[in-house]
Amino acid sequence: MTRILLLEQLKAFTLEATKNIILPVQMQEEDTEPPAPRPAKVFLTRLPDGKVYMRDAPYILHQVITCKDVHQPGRPWPDSSAVVRSVFCVYHPDEQEGGLALLNLMERMRIALMQQVVIGKQFTLNLQEGLESLIYPENSAPFYAGEMISQWKLKSVERKLTQWQER
Repeated sequence: MTRILLLEQLKAFTLEATKNIILPVQMQEEDTEPPAPRPAKVFLTRLPDGKVYMRDAPYILHQVITCKDVHQPGRPWPDSSAVVRSVFCVYHPDEQEGGLALLNLMERMRIALMQQVVIGKQFTLNLQEGLESLIYPENSAPFYAGEMISQWKLKSVERKLTQWQER
């Protein structure tokens, strides 16, 4: 449950950190009027309809991609960590403005993470591992995407000792 809670806390943090960035939304076939600009939606693990990623733009998608539990000698329980991939996608009809809109959204998230470092009172951003960002270089206009990789220190799982371990 800890890794799920990490994603849920990261979603709440992301919504708060990016709520003031209002971005354009692409008109869909069923729309009778152009949709109003809005903040990015935030999803966990997958998009609602992965085949139509454009429908949800702007959005941020958080995914746990690797997890690690390491028992250090002399420590009563293992250290736990998770690597999270955050994918950012925006729509903009103007190519230059689209690239800047993506960069603005990613920068807002990066700065917020660097300022806060701890989310949900139990998940710590591991700055020794760094916070890595990548803007996808593909020419996918009018959609622009990038990702951020972050590593998180998780609350340790306390071990239960059985009778045979106590002796």
